[in-house]
Formats: sequence, structure tokens, C-alpha cells
Amino acid sequence: MGLEIATELARRGARVLVACPFPEEGASAREHIVRSTGNHDVEFLHLDLASLESTRRFAANILTSEPRLDILVNNAGIGGSFERTTPDGINFVMQVNYFGKFLLTLLLLPLLKKSGKPGEPSRIVNTASVLHNLGVVDIDNLSCKKINFFNLEYYNDSKFCVVLFTRELAKRLRGENVVVNSVNPGAVGTRIFDGWHGLFGRVVTWFFFCFFKTPWQGAQTALHVALDESAGDVSGEYFENCCQSRAISRAYNDKLANEVWEASLRIVKLDDFK
Repeated sequence: MGLEIATELARRGARVLVACPFPEEGASAREHIVRSTGNHDVEFLHLDLASLESTRRFAANILTSEPRLDILVNNAGIGGSFERTTPDGINFVMQVNYFGKFLLTLLLLPLLKKSGKPGEPSRIVNTASVLHNLGVVDIDNLSCKKINFFNLEYYNDSKFCVVLFTRELAKRLRGENVVVNSVNPGAVGTRIFDGWHGLFGRVVTWFFFCFFKTPWQGAQTALHVALDESAGDVSGEYFENCCQSRAISRAYNDKLANEVWEASLRIVKLDDFK
């Protein structure tokens, strides 16, 4: 989906920065986008959301090299059976799907604020999932260092945190020319289940490719939220099928969202963030 989103933005004439942890894949994506759109203002930059150091380095590079940032699409995601923790002591799925995006977004906020203007705000698009409905929050174990009995819980919890983060950030951005919304792309046939090694992972991947949305179809709601005029008039909302919708009711718990925000700041070592 990220490739489809980046390609469409380039097709519309945007300068596009493709962030990816795999150099060969990132370079290939850039070549594909340039070849497909004729837009050469496309750049691949290395970003590993499973590393707080890499995320900080990437953000510092953007802040010093880019004059503006109008749209930030936080689409990276991983699913599957990942019990391991990252070098930062955070569960791998939780860090890629939530904590990395949380840190990256906050570090890039100064440039997003600078680029937005009244009537034309900068936009942050956070990819959530319908599985946020099954997510829970344990403030004392938010980084998921303990073992989960069913590994899909990591994915569900990470996407629930994305929705909570979106709503809390929207509250804190009131009065600024930046809006943030989350999107549910639906069930999409991608390789996100490659993390489930062996026959089970291959069967799940095949099933999704055969019976659910294509990556192009899955990208449409993110593109709608990034580009549609009316979508720029709301913040903190949840979209699916290119329409504003409703997340699960407990995602609107302001106290919980604030607790997750404060705990997340500590986990990504951003205690001094204002």
C-alpha cells in the first residue's frame, strides 16, 4: 500500500520521500515510481522504525534538508509471530507499528507546523486497522516485554494505540495548522503476514491476495484523507472506505489516550517533549 500511495502522490506532482528499512527495496520502489509517473523528484531515505536511533536520525535529516513537509503518511506495519524485542527493549511489532511512528511524528511536528497554513493544513495520516477493535492497553506493559499467549495481540494492541495516539495528538494540535486522522484500509492482500513463517503464513497470504482488496484499493482511504478537501477540515477522526467513520467506543476515552501518550513519551525517551 505504501508503494501505491507514494506513486499516486508522485503522479500528482508531489516531491515524495520514500522511507524504507531495506535499501534494495527502497531503491527499487523509487525506480518504479519514477518510471510509472515520470516524476523524478522522488527520493529513497533509509528508516528503520524498529530502531529509535534510526528514527531520530531520519527525522533530523528531514528537518535540516527539507524546506517543508505537507503530508506525513505513517503506513509502515508488520504482522505475524514476533516474540522478540528490539535493541530498545520494545516488542518488535509494537515498535514498528506504533512507537516508531509516535516518535517520528513528534520529531517532525515543527516542520509540519511550519508548512501548514489556514485553510490548507499539513496532514498526518496514520494507518490503523479494523483489528484495533480487539486491542487492549496495559499501561504497565505498554512496550509488551512480557510474552503474549497469542501473537496477533501485539498487532491488535499496536493498532489500538495508533487510534488513541491520533485522537490525543489532534487535541494537542488544536489551533495549529496541522490535522491528523487514522485510516482503516480494510483487509488487503499484501505480504504483511510473511512474519508467520512456514505453511500457515503462506496460506494466510494466499487467502488475502485471492479474496480481499488489492494494495491499490487498500491505499484509497489513506489517499482520500491525505488529499480530499473535506478530510482536511477534521482532525482526530477515523476513516474507512473513503468516509469518516467511528472507531471502537473505548478509543474515545480521553483519560486512556492521555495515559498512553505519557507512557509512550517515556518509552521512546522523549520526556522533554512539549
